Amino acid sequence: MTDEPKIIVDDDWKEQVQKEKEALNNESNDTPAQEPAMPEASFPFLVTTLSTQALSAMGLIPDPMTGKAVGNLPMAKHFIDTLGVLEEKTSGNLDDDEKQLLNESLHQLRMAFVMAGQSSPGEDTGGDSAPSGPTIELP
Repeated sequence: MTDEPKIIVDDDWKEQVQKEKEALNNESNDTPAQEPAMPEASFPFLVTTLSTQALSAMGLIPDPMTGKAVGNLPMAKHFIDTLGVLEEKTSGNLDDDEKQLLNESLHQLRMAFVMAGQSSPGEDTGGDSAPSGPTIELP
């Protein structure tokens, strides 16, 4: 006789593991993924979104994916101009709070844009460095 260990295969644990896997799989298929709640579509949300995009394009807000602030002044000008079009097209149709939000946002963005353009003369405005500019607080 040899003293080799005997291997005993127990199929019960395999069945139990398979059942647990199936149960977990069924639970994940039954429960829909929770998506984050979307903010209410509103005029202030629109103005804030476009303003944030302009600030990001000026390099005043870092890119959330890379963590780096990248200046792209032509893109920033586009977002500011878009807000200007919104101001023109909604003239007379806004309540006082909406009008104030839009006016103040445009004023701050335009000032920041001028400062961003002055801080980087002769540099590539679409480059990797963020222009040093003012701290912007949107209303």
